[in-house]
Amino acid sequence: MVKIRLSLHGNKNKHFYKIIVANSRSPRNGRFIEQIGFFYPNKTQINNKNMILKTDRMLYWIKNGAQITKKTKKIINKIIRSKNKE
Repeated sequence: MVKIRLSLHGNKNKHFYKIIVANSRSPRNGRFIEQIGFFYPNKTQINNKNMILKTDRMLYWIKNGAQITKKTKKIINKIIRSKNKE
């Protein structure tokens, strides 16, 4: 099964997440199909500089049967809400 999930990267106390499309059997930071965005959780305010999402690619993968994990869904909702405020 294909999932849209987070991949942890960075250093201690300066980590960030890549939003990726990957096979559910692949390891968290391992092989992935496509990177569709990123998220920096350590920024104090939410803006376009600390989170980006390719919504067209996300919708493409959802239409083709990809499942979104719970944590990723929360982050995607934050990104969409911040884009709507602008």
